[in-house]
Amino acid sequence: VVVSGDSPVLLDSYLSGAVELDVDALCDGTDVHVAGIMQHIEEAGVHSGDSASVLPPHSLPESVLNEIRVATAALAKELKVCGLMNIQFAVKVDGDQHTVYILEVNPRASRTSPFVSKATGRSLAKIAAKAMTGVSLPDQGVTSEIVPQHTSVKESVFPFSRFFGVDIVLGPEMRSTGEVMGLAETFGIAFAKSQLGGGVTLPMSGKVFISVKDSDKNGMPKLAKSLIDLGFSIVATGGTAEYLKAAGVEVEKIKKFHEGRPNVVDAIKNGEIALVFNTTWGKQSLKDSFSLRRSALTARVPYFTTAAGARAAAAAIAALDKDDYAVMSLQDYAKG
Repeated sequence: VVVSGDSPVLLDSYLSGAVELDVDALCDGTDVHVAGIMQHIEEAGVHSGDSASVLPPHSLPESVLNEIRVATAALAKELKVCGLMNIQFAVKVDGDQHTVYILEVNPRASRTSPFVSKATGRSLAKIAAKAMTGVSLPDQGVTSEIVPQHTSVKESVFPFSRFFGVDIVLGPEMRSTGEVMGLAETFGIAFAKSQLGGGVTLPMSGKVFISVKDSDKNGMPKLAKSLIDLGFSIVATGGTAEYLKAAGVEVEKIKKFHEGRPNVVDAIKNGEIALVFNTTWGKQSLKDSFSLRRSALTARVPYFTTAAGARAAAAAIAALDKDDYAVMSLQDYAKG
């Protein structure tokens, strides 16, 4: 306060482990309709342009989604939006309690508009343009939100392989250069299709390497056991290996890159690792695990650098193990 004089001091608090959502809405100045609610797969903190997202949301209760719908309508009317609007929300989950935060409001179209249009079969740009010229939403036949029976997953595409020495960890800075989309009746298959569209083929067998930060360890035993049930074996470094063993998971311990040889980087280069789950915290941890992530990228081994992404990958593999995927046109999905 002494330093700032009459200026206020701003204190920021980070929402650790929150679920982020994108909402696109249509407004003609009077009526407001939610065009689509997209739940980010990666937790809040990863740039919305880099995060994979799923429509409709796959893990939040309807009561939370209704609260978001009410907030969206109130914001559109208060801001006097005519056309498209995009809002980014964060939902902090604490047991059975859900707290909704508003991160950002954009009274304009967003990069999510084409994805929502394809997922719902409703041309948002055309509807918004007509609304801006005075044609109301009811006159255009837009009277309610479309919640598809199928699941759509948007995945980002990154140029990491073209740039030597670039780390692949996702963060608040947008680094993706494109997007792909997967559609299916279930989340698992839709996510698998999105990965395939982005050039990533999820393995159906082999060794899964797991090395995660302390805050992500709690959910790893269940994930590891589900992969073992599917025929995979688990490999992990020091702390993660001990944690998994204590939870009753059969795991092979392997050295980190800086701990001597043979280590996990050697295993990746030798083709012994089929899938990588690696989350980090802090500058030193990022530095120590850089060679691991870069080796996975060079060897074209699928990797996931968030716990939520790892869970989605495991769900996709489980879904593929039960059933193969089919191909259907966007028009057929829109009819359904």
